[in-house]
Amino acid sequence: MKLSPGERSVLASFPSSNAGQKAEEELKKSGFDHVQLDRISRYGVTTNESYNNPINRARTVTGPTLYSNSQGVTSQDIRILMGADPSASGYGDTNYGIAGGRAFLLTVVAAEDKIKKAEEIIKKHGGSF
Repeated sequence: MKLSPGERSVLASFPSSNAGQKAEEELKKSGFDHVQLDRISRYGVTTNESYNNPINRARTVTGPTLYSNSQGVTSQDIRILMGADPSASGYGDTNYGIAGGRAFLLTVVAAEDKIKKAEEIIKKHGGSF
């Protein structure tokens, strides 16, 4: 996305999707149109929990543990790497693999004069810049 003159972007991380979603909802209610919440992955893929949930008969070996095959990701290499990750065995450290323990990235694009308000809302919900 290319910013228009007078616009700025704010990137904030959150420790949970719930906190990020609350901030996202409040920002949208406050009139911010360009707000997006994403999960950060060390493998550069988006996971799809509903597609690879064991209850839904996951299509991959790693699906039941990591939900790794999603949205057009068909590379065996990615699934093999994710399946070999220490977190798949259950022996990984707490929050192993989560980007700094804050795996949810909230992006807001707004006019320069509205950035302070966006930052206040983000901080209120536990976001870090």
